[in-house]
Amino acid sequence: QVRLEESGGGLVQAGGSLKLSCAASVSIFGINTMGWYRQAPGKQRELVAVITSGGSIEYAEFVKGRFTISRDNAKNTVNLQMNSLKPEDTAVYLCNGRDNWINRWGQGTQVTVSS
Repeated sequence: QVRLEESGGGLVQAGGSLKLSCAASVSIFGINTMGWYRQAPGKQRELVAVITSGGSIEYAEFVKGRFTISRDNAKNTVNLQMNSLKPEDTAVYLCNGRDNWINRWGQGTQVTVSS
């Protein structure tokens, strides 16, 4: 069974940085789209950034210029470098792996940005 495990969340002051990592229990070479989503209390889950196996990247408008997504197929990891964090970035961040044979979510990691 494919498992995705996030790490790297925590508490940071506004303007600070965090790096999230998503480790997969299988090779992500065969998973076309890997991505990060977030869900704040009382709000719907929203896309943060996705990256395909071909290297195409899509960012949500609210993170452009601040967050960077990357994937390492050799290490089966997907990372999200988050800079210039804002209080409104506070949420549970979830990793997702999606292809025609899979749509898997991790448990999520909490990111809290204090003002």
